[in-house]
Amino acid sequence: MEKIRAGPLGLRGAAVTLLLLGGAAADLFGLQPYMGLPLLAAAPLVAGALLPFRISLSFAITACAVSVVVDLQVRRPPMALFVDLAVVIVTSVLALLINSMVGRQGRDLALARDVAEAAQRAVLPDPPRRAGPVAVAARYETAQVEARIGGDLYAVQSTPFGVRAIIADVRGKGLQAVSSVSVIVGAFRQEAEHAPTLAELADQLDGALSRDSDRRNTVAGAEDFTTAVLVQIPPDGSSVRLINRGHPAPFLVHDGATVRLEPTDHELPLGLRLPEAKSGRASDGDVFPLRLGASLLLVTDGVTEARNKEGTFYDPCTQLAPGRYTDPSQLVDALVQDVSRWAGGRIQDDMAVLALARTAVSSRQIVSGAQSHRGVTPESGTP
Repeated sequence: MEKIRAGPLGLRGAAVTLLLLGGAAADLFGLQPYMGLPLLAAAPLVAGALLPFRISLSFAITACAVSVVVDLQVRRPPMALFVDLAVVIVTSVLALLINSMVGRQGRDLALARDVAEAAQRAVLPDPPRRAGPVAVAARYETAQVEARIGGDLYAVQSTPFGVRAIIADVRGKGLQAVSSVSVIVGAFRQEAEHAPTLAELADQLDGALSRDSDRRNTVAGAEDFTTAVLVQIPPDGSSVRLINRGHPAPFLVHDGATVRLEPTDHELPLGLRLPEAKSGRASDGDVFPLRLGASLLLVTDGVTEARNKEGTFYDPCTQLAPGRYTDPSQLVDALVQDVSRWAGGRIQDDMAVLALARTAVSSRQIVSGAQSHRGVTPESGTP
């Protein structure tokens, strides 16, 4: 019904007009009695469901007038005329009531969408366009147009240890997932400034999720966890350190080639609170060179689990169009368009995309980035 109401106003009005004309013609030229009454009564009902209130009211009045004129033309008895008119009036009143209800629901839905979008922006603000030696671009795409908030997240921040970033996917559902997104983003903003290593930053995020579950008196289930990739790029941008906590691997895009950066250690997602998740020494992650002009591409599983009509998963390494993406926004746009094309124009799951492109950086930027917080010495700024 929503798609029909969204169609061209002229076509919807023409359909109702045809019902009116058809009802009048059936009454005038059809077999008697009452051949056109169902069509005349249906006209205001259809108008109420498809057209704005004022236009629906005009069609209701027109249907009543047509009913009276046609009955007079065919010389029906007064009682039959009143019965026909009463049927059309009752149907018109019901149609206008339906129109009012649909309009009110539409306004409520629009308000709910605006509130959801405002909440999304508050919980997940747009990252800066530039952080230290890297240019930044991001995109959040939902599988359903009505749903403007979900469990995917990303954040980028300049810190005393270089540029730190996160992309993650909360596996919980509903408001609990949104709450977890808020907790993770807030904890990342705070702890990224102070945790000396990515491993300790991951532990801090894990602890924040656990404390949030304790406050809400909930027990983490098999599906209530968060996959994440943590990123650290030193002030000179020469390399990137990654810690992967059960998330789809990032990609390195450079010179027309796309390479998947698989982790050496496969660690458990955040928030599981399992004994084995806390046993042993946390991994320091993997270090990869980040050449000038290269882009680090981070995605959620809405990208890597997108399927074509044959059921084949999308793989950026083989499917992403080769090219020199001088701007990270170009890379993000190309990826989103390619995933949509691969999936037949329909996004099957929410997806978040974050691109960090290394660009030229001056020596002054390097020094200011390393000394932006006096008294704090990075221990792992350059792997």
